[in-house]
Amino acid sequence: MARWWRALPSAAGRYPWPTNVLLYGALFSAGDALQQRLSGRPADWRQTRCVATVAVTFHANFNYAWQRLLERALPGRAPLAILAKVLCDQVVAAPVAVTAFYTGMSILQGKDDIFLDLKQKFWNTYKSGLMYWPFVQLTNFSLVPIQWRTAYTGLYGFLWATFLCYSQQSGDGTLTSVFTFLHRKEANEFEKPPEK
Repeated sequence: MARWWRALPSAAGRYPWPTNVLLYGALFSAGDALQQRLSGRPADWRQTRCVATVAVTFHANFNYAWQRLLERALPGRAPLAILAKVLCDQVVAAPVAVTAFYTGMSILQGKDDIFLDLKQKFWNTYKSGLMYWPFVQLTNFSLVPIQWRTAYTGLYGFLWATFLCYSQQSGDGTLTSVFTFLHRKEANEFEKPPEK
């Protein structure tokens, strides 16, 4: 394990695209596994495979290209450049990512109306993201070297994927639905009679 961890910076330096994409995809998929665990349902590896497919084929690659495009268009770490990057990220990339997730998952799950989840949950999910991603991207654009930005986004994408997968499975795209679910789960566990 320690040797693998030490080899990571070298891999990111020599092969930044595949290293970032694989790290992002693994972290995003782990978010789905966590969501399933929290839901108390048996593991659904088909669901996790669908999430991994969307994460690797679209999200990670889009994020990798987007981070570089933003850096070329708005270079540097001056406060104005950082704020402009965050604004562009939330106005352009966030809607694209939310759309790709809901539509991609619907296609891979063979749903009849591949846009139904998107129509029902897009705005709530986008507004929820506005309470999370601008803060992540502020640190990303101001502190993280360009070759690590996609992996860094994937690290926070782990939590976001947990939320997205819950929203796609049984939520409505709002943080309120997640907190309600967690509160209900905690209340149910509290009310269970002790095992003998």
